Amino acid sequence: MHPLSANLRLRAVTVIILLLLLSLASLVAAGMIGSVSIPLADMPGALKEFISGQPASLPGHLLGLRAERAATAFVTGASLSLAGVMMQALLRNPLADPYVLGISSGASVGALAALLFMCAAWMVDAASFAGAVVVSMMLYFLARRDLRGGTAAEGGTALLLLTGVILSSGCIAVVTLMLSIAPESRLRTMVFWLIGDLSGSPIRWLPWIVLAGGLAFSLRVARSLNVMALHAEAAATLGIRVGALRKGLFFCSGLLTASAVTTAGSIGFVGLIVPHACRFALGPDHRLLVPSAALIGGAYLVLADTVARTIIAPQQLPAGVVTALVGTPVFLYQLHRLRK
Repeated sequence: MHPLSANLRLRAVTVIILLLLLSLASLVAAGMIGSVSIPLADMPGALKEFISGQPASLPGHLLGLRAERAATAFVTGASLSLAGVMMQALLRNPLADPYVLGISSGASVGALAALLFMCAAWMVDAASFAGAVVVSMMLYFLARRDLRGGTAAEGGTALLLLTGVILSSGCIAVVTLMLSIAPESRLRTMVFWLIGDLSGSPIRWLPWIVLAGGLAFSLRVARSLNVMALHAEAAATLGIRVGALRKGLFFCSGLLTASAVTTAGSIGFVGLIVPHACRFALGPDHRLLVPSAALIGGAYLVLADTVARTIIAPQQLPAGVVTALVGTPVFLYQLHRLRK
């Protein structure tokens, strides 16, 4: 093995291990911090009770409640960050995020319609996912020519992007209509869902399965993404199946976005700032960028949700408020550094 390749591999392994430790630390902090804190000395006992499924003490009960929410926050943040990396690679646009094509807007229409008619919680989730799938299919059939294109040039996804923006605008109009006619008793819940709220979110296996599949796909095509990013015009001549890669990125990022929005609502800025922050800190190599963005995105949303539920305890803020308040200045700083 070439010495340079060995050094790069060692650097990548070191970075991933450090980010895994950071993710674990964020989950531990989320379990300890709250309106009633759990001392570090009580954490082993509380963790043992939580694993056994029979919490008998106050720390055990608190850890059980917080662990479910923290795990949901982690998988949601990781999914949004990974979808952001894919969307920016697909559209070759630094401002692209998981919501740019309107998939989340479709999920919002489905979820708010279910909330408006006072459906059960599982029906809200099903309606949200169905709305995201419907918009994804409409987007694919309306702009499939862009996804089949044989070139990866920057103008090659113009139709896809414009179609997504128009569909998103239409969905937002429907959302506004539902909010304007909703009774006061349901309006607060609908607004919290739109902002992004993790309170009461149980642990589900499906988002983890979707995240694992998205990671597996993106790692498999990471080298192709590097080639497409560096040699957009000549990617097809260099052996990259551009059409198949675009379709894979579209469907995989759409599925990740639908899963995240169905789980926690429309939490903004995670899929936009985390991929950029990883590129600034670690470079543009997708072989390292993909797992790093997923880990940092998960840890970031866990910490943001911890702040949201403790900063004005016992009252809780939606996690989307914290990510927006933090994400706006961070993204402006990143843009300033980019110009310099």
